[in-house]
Formats: sequence, C-alpha cells, structure tokens
Amino acid sequence: MSILVVGSVAFDSIKTPFGEVDDVLGGSACYFSTSASFFTDVSLVAVIGDDFPQEHIDFLSSREIDLAGLQRSAGKTFRWKGRYDYDLNEAHTLETHLNVFETFKPEIPAAYRDAEYVFLANIDPELQLDVLSQVKNPKLVACDTMNFWISGKREKLIRTLEDVDILVINEAEVRQLAEEPNLVKAAEIVRGFGPRILVVKRGEYGVLMFGEGSIFSAPAYPLDEVFDPTGAGDTFAGGFIGYLAATRNLDEHNLRKAIVFGTVMASFTVEKFSLERLKEIDYNDISDRYKKIKLLTDFADLD
Repeated sequence: MSILVVGSVAFDSIKTPFGEVDDVLGGSACYFSTSASFFTDVSLVAVIGDDFPQEHIDFLSSREIDLAGLQRSAGKTFRWKGRYDYDLNEAHTLETHLNVFETFKPEIPAAYRDAEYVFLANIDPELQLDVLSQVKNPKLVACDTMNFWISGKREKLIRTLEDVDILVINEAEVRQLAEEPNLVKAAEIVRGFGPRILVVKRGEYGVLMFGEGSIFSAPAYPLDEVFDPTGAGDTFAGGFIGYLAATRNLDEHNLRKAIVFGTVMASFTVEKFSLERLKEIDYNDISDRYKKIKLLTDFADLD
C-alpha cells in the first residue's frame, strides 16, 4: 500500500570525527522514502531547485519512488551544513540555506489524494495542516517535528497533532512539547494532544513507543562503526511506517515489529554518509539484522 510523504530534499555538507562530505543528497523526504521503499510503494512531494542533478532523480526512481509530486523551481535546492563531535546524538548546525524550500507550498497531485498512509516530515506545521486538507480519508497519519516549530509555532503544531495518529520525535522534543521533564508524564501529555501513539527516538539508546496503557522499548542495533547519524530519524520513520503500510496491520504486536524494522533501517544509514549504505543493502540484509536485534532482547521467563 502506497505512502504519501511530504518533506524536504536537500544537499548536506557534513563533518564528523570520521570524515567530511560536501553537497551530498539529503533531506527528510529522501531518507524516509528510500527507507520505506524497501517495504512498499512511496509517493514523494517536495521541492528542488534547477541545480538538482539528474543522477539523484535517477536514484530515487530506481527505488520505484513516484516522483510526480517533486516540484522543480527556479533557484537553488535547500542546503544544510552541520558538524558532529564525538557525541553523535547532537548535531551542530553551521549553515542553513532554505533557498526554494523557503516558499514551498505542497501541491498534492490528484493521484496521491486517496493515500491511506501519510507521513508529514519535519516541515512548518501550517504546511502539514495544508497537506491534510488536500488528502481525502487516510487510514493513518504520522508526523515528525522539531524544537524550532515547537517553540515558534506551538499553537499550529498542537492543532496539527489533533489530526495525527502517530508522532515521531526525539526525547528532548517530547519534554519541550509537553513542558514536563519526566518522560513518562510528558508522553501522556503529548498523547493528549491527539496522537494515540508516540514514538520517542533516543539515538544510540534506541526507541520508546507509548500507546494506550503500554510502553515498548527497542534497543539500537550495536555497531562497530558509526560515520554519520544525519537522516537516521527519517530513515527510522520510513522503515516503521513502511512496514505498517505493507502489512496493513496497526495492532500492538505489529506496531512493535514495525519499530524494530525502523531501528534496523536507521542502523544501516549511520554506517556511511548520505544514503550510500542504503544503496548497498537488500531485504535479506534487513531481515538478518531484524533477527539479530530480536536475539539481543531474548531472555528467559521468571521461574
């Protein structure tokens, strides 16, 4: 079952303790759609400039991502420059050039408006609301956001969350949005805004999922080498929502499986810069790593 994703396509310049790259493919919509494409069909809505090379379009097309909603505008593509120190959980933004993304107004093609699964990547909550006004009757709406929108457009964000089923954000953002330091209490406050499921990304410490009367914890996959965490959260969301859309099953058991698939996808992304690692893997690699994570958390029942 196809997923509609609305987000950013970008060029990233990144420096970590393990290397440095300039103007590589990035953006929330790219990471999400590439990850989700291993599980189901994806329709992408975003904007690029006239400097965006054909090779990147060819790559996205090779993943059978529907690009009818990819708008090309006169000007430069969105660019982000950042640095990570040895604490890879924290990105230091050095430069942001919105370029054509600054005036982006998502136009959802008619063929996409019946989408049953919608992912609103990290964009202005007013744009997220506009997208929801254009789709007809989605079975599931998932959403991401960030501290910038939480502090700058809190009321619009909370209005958006009224129409969201699953919110995927990091631990600090949960506390900021709830205005509550205790994570468990904060999760209940955020769920009170609308989402029945809250997924909390915790970087190298894994993921927590809060639902109605349940909490699920999944560890991050232990890696020998981590080169670049950029896009890991969007890749996680792609695997998570992609698996849910593919199975068309939103019960608790399947949500937990989807969390682990999301964790697996994120673990591949951080092994190389940009989307390079995702270009190398196939579903057998994903399945193998899923089984290994399961073994990590297997323990005996109490006698």
